Amino acid sequence: MKGSYILVLELSEDRKIYKWDLKRGLYVYVGSAMNNMEKRIQRHLSSKKKFHWHIDYLLEHATVKYIFMISSNKKIEEEISKQFSKEFSGPKGFGSTDLDVETNLYYIDDFEKFMRLVSEYLNSILH
Repeated sequence: MKGSYILVLELSEDRKIYKWDLKRGLYVYVGSAMNNMEKRIQRHLSSKKKFHWHIDYLLEHATVKYIFMISSNKKIEEEISKQFSKEFSGPKGFGSTDLDVETNLYYIDDFEKFMRLVSEYLNSILH
């Protein structure tokens, strides 16, 4: 499957991840896989991998709570991230070096608001 995905992560304690100081709590990471999304997500969930992306450093310390997979033939990662940036903030430069967004990782201080955004976004692209 091709498309984008959203990982909901829980960081149980404050941590310095790569170059960012992250506080404990829920985070959302937006990614894409235009070849094989299932394989990309399996890689993220694996504890045996070479660190390549920023998310690899975070996943060493965070727990994946939920995964949303969005099938799409076009890359919509940046579009999804822009929607989240309207309501949430995150560490500048995390996972977004090749995109026109400041970050692909967002601190979720209101899970219900996050779920509403996901639902509204998915409804808008499906209809």
